[in-house]
Amino acid sequence: QVQLVESGGGLVQAGGSLRLSCTASERSVRVYAVRWLRQAPEKEGALVGAISRSDNTYDGHSMNGRFTISRDNAKNTAYLQINSLKPEDTAVYYCAAKQDYAFFGRSDYLRNYDYWGQGTQVTVSS
Repeated sequence: QVQLVESGGGLVQAGGSLRLSCTASERSVRVYAVRWLRQAPEKEGALVGAISRSDNTYDGHSMNGRFTISRDNAKNTAYLQINSLKPEDTAVYYCAAKQDYAFFGRSDYLRNYDYWGQGTQVTVSS
């Protein structure tokens, strides 16, 4: 079973940047798709986006160009870069992974993941 560990969260001032990491416990994750989702207090989870095994990225609804997903398969790690942080970005950010298939379309990359990390807290002060 793949284990995922997020890191890189913290307290940051509005306008700053963070790079979150999602590191997998095994090399097989390089053939997996990875998704980022965030959960703010008293709000529904919001999909940030996903990245395929071949580095195609898929943005979640209502996400703008401030979020960039990437991956480094040599390090078994996916990243979420967040720029121009706003207080409304305050949330716990989770990554998830599942095996990627050639027939996947955009909707497949954005839903129904098998493995989840524990989350990393991002707090943005105004």
